[in-house]
Amino acid sequence: MILIHIPILTNLSSFQSLQTLVISGANLTGTIPTDIGDCAGLRIIDLSSNTLVGHIPRNIGNLKNLEGLILNNNLLTGKIPIEIGSCISLKSLILFDNHLQGFIPPELCKLSGLEKLRIGGNSDLSGNIPAELGELENLILLGLAETNISGSIPASIGKLIKLQTLSIFTTMVSGEIPPEIGNCFELRNLHLYKNNLSGSIPLEIGNLKKLEQLDLYENRLTGVIPEEIGNCRGLIYLDFTSNYLSGTIPLSLGSLTELHGITFSHNNLSGSIPPNLSDAKKLNNLSLDNNQISGLVPPELGQLSMLKIGTNSSLIRLRLGGNMITGQIPAGIANLKNLTFLDLANSILLGTIPLEIGNCTELQFLDISNNFLQGALPNSLSTLSKLEQLNLSNNRLNGQIPASLGQLESLNKLSLSKNYFSGSIPSALSQCSNLQLLDLSSNQLNGSIPMELSQIEKLEIALNLSFNLLSGSIPPQIWTLTKLSTLDLSHNKFGGDIAPIDGLVNLVALDISYNNFTGYLPDNNFFRQLPLVFLAGNEGLCSSGKDSCFKTAQPDKNGDYGENSSWILRLSLSVLITLAVLMTVMGIIALWCTRNTIRADDDFESGDDSWSWHFTPFQKLSFSVDEVLRSLVETNVIGKGCSGVVYRADMVNDKIIAVKELWPSAIYKNSGFRDCFSAEMTILGSIRHRNIVRLLACCWNKTTRLLVYDFMSNGSLEYGYMTKITEKSDVYSFGVVMMEVLTGKQPIDPTIPGGLHIVDWIRQESIKVDVLDQTLRSQPDSEIDEMRRVLSIALSCVNLKPDDRPRMKDVVTMLDEIRKEREEYPRVDVLINEPSTSSSTTAVQKLCSESNNSIISASSLLN
Repeated sequence: MILIHIPILTNLSSFQSLQTLVISGANLTGTIPTDIGDCAGLRIIDLSSNTLVGHIPRNIGNLKNLEGLILNNNLLTGKIPIEIGSCISLKSLILFDNHLQGFIPPELCKLSGLEKLRIGGNSDLSGNIPAELGELENLILLGLAETNISGSIPASIGKLIKLQTLSIFTTMVSGEIPPEIGNCFELRNLHLYKNNLSGSIPLEIGNLKKLEQLDLYENRLTGVIPEEIGNCRGLIYLDFTSNYLSGTIPLSLGSLTELHGITFSHNNLSGSIPPNLSDAKKLNNLSLDNNQISGLVPPELGQLSMLKIGTNSSLIRLRLGGNMITGQIPAGIANLKNLTFLDLANSILLGTIPLEIGNCTELQFLDISNNFLQGALPNSLSTLSKLEQLNLSNNRLNGQIPASLGQLESLNKLSLSKNYFSGSIPSALSQCSNLQLLDLSSNQLNGSIPMELSQIEKLEIALNLSFNLLSGSIPPQIWTLTKLSTLDLSHNKFGGDIAPIDGLVNLVALDISYNNFTGYLPDNNFFRQLPLVFLAGNEGLCSSGKDSCFKTAQPDKNGDYGENSSWILRLSLSVLITLAVLMTVMGIIALWCTRNTIRADDDFESGDDSWSWHFTPFQKLSFSVDEVLRSLVETNVIGKGCSGVVYRADMVNDKIIAVKELWPSAIYKNSGFRDCFSAEMTILGSIRHRNIVRLLACCWNKTTRLLVYDFMSNGSLEYGYMTKITEKSDVYSFGVVMMEVLTGKQPIDPTIPGGLHIVDWIRQESIKVDVLDQTLRSQPDSEIDEMRRVLSIALSCVNLKPDDRPRMKDVVTMLDEIRKEREEYPRVDVLINEPSTSSSTTAVQKLCSESNNSIISASSLLN
């Protein structure tokens, strides 16, 4: 698809009889003609969704017959002209999503017939909301969202008796919600979220009988939720998340028969959950998590499963976690056939997990962690074939882990830690082929590690078997878990050597302390940098940190390495020698190219008058530099970017190449740094990989620098030989972004040693503390460890093989896992005064990323 940018028409004043001017989404460029105000007959102007720049002409105010001025989705700047207030026939003023500045002109109040005023999405609009807007008695839509307006919402807003939609969200508006808003009897949508509103929710909102959506989340509202909201019979969605509301949940909400969603998460609500919420038959989302709610889970909630044919009115999401809810999990929850998300974590639930939960066959997320549940796991859990995450950690569950859990083929996270499970680890868990995290720590499991666990190829986040009674040796097959980043076998009774761990090439965190391991440590960078605390408590393991503890192969009882070990050693040496030779050759070539480049730069800087072209081929080529230069014409341009323009060039031998002409760039004089041309030439010229575009040659003279690549039809020079940009390309890019954030360096940065790309540099340096930004290295060890783990995730994102890169969904899961570990806090045993038998983590304050704060955490990358 080729986009043609068209300048807007000029000499509009000659079209005196023109009534309608609609050129929307036509790639118009330039400014709005100043003579547009001379077209006295104009009734409609719609120039939306173009790339118009400049100011809105003031003489538009001359258009007394104008009914619609629609200029949204452009690049317009300047102030909203006060002269628009003279367009006395105007009904629609649509200016959203531009770059307009200044205040909202009070003169707009003269537009008595105005029905729609949308000026949101202009982030530089500031000042207060003019009280004069209350004079627009015919207004049905007022949109001021995503601006920098401040002050309070004027009480005059209550004069807008025809208003149906009020959108003032993501602004700097503060103060209280005016009670006069209850006079807007036609109001259907009230969006006031993400502001700085304070005070209580006015009782007068109950007057809004036609209200359908009420969004007040992420403000500073206090007080109680008024019972009068139950008078809003048409309410469909209600969201008060992340405020400071207190008191109880109004009983009147049960009478709202059209209600689909109630979201009161992250407040200070108390009392119990009203059983009559089950009367809201269309309710499909009930989120009350992270409050102070107590009492039982009402069995009546199971009645929200009643479906009418052709509708989707049953409960889908139920979030009650982070409260003080007690009692048993009601068996009636099993009636919720369409339930996909169930969060009952961090409460005081007692009793057993009901067998009937297996009837919730649509369930994808089940979290009942941090409660006081006991008894055995019901086999009915195996019927939840769509379940992706199951977290039952930190309860008092006992018995054996059911082998039937292996039937959960969609499961990607299973956490059963801090319980009283006994018996062996079922080998059937290997059938959970999508499992990325398996945490069975802090139980009473015995036996050995089933070798079948090595078959879970996607196990890449963590395998945690610590604090159990497990014994035996590490299965040799464990080396097949090449994506695994965290392995914790500490505090068990394992024995034998740890050689199989050497095959876990993506390992970032390892703890094998307090076992019975013996022998030597694998001789690699990971083990040489591993803190000794993670090896402690193994009397037979050489873990002093001295060179003598690191061995690539150990002699048998006769003092020989054995035939097999000798063969491995010879093979390893052969591979290393071959690699050394290849690297030497590549180094010589790279050095030669670099010297040529620097010599050319020196000639340029010294004022050499030579205009001759320097040509350096990196492949065997069948075309000359003259053929390349003849192709640099405007008709061959196929793209432009931040670093240059790209041409398609057809050679005489029918070969098609891409030629990139770099924009002029500053040269670092009197320093050892090279510009981006030298860096790109050196890096790409020495790389041979199917996922990186092949650099064929480079040529330059005093004024121009060219890079010659293989041509890729419908392709891109950021994504190599791939003919389409896939999700794995995005994952690679995100990995690079994480590296930039943590190191404080750009992808091609003159401060990186050897002119390496940031990816190659971090691969070379692994995850040493030295690669982190200097401002981050002084943080506590726990935060340094977190940053190193994030860096390891970044490395997995830039894997040379796209198929081995995690999905973006998996990246989020891994980062979220790091964040959750930091957010753990000690549980208060409310019911039992006996000390917990499982280890607990001290409270860690959540890292906050502020604009003036250099601390980087996993959560800052997620949010």
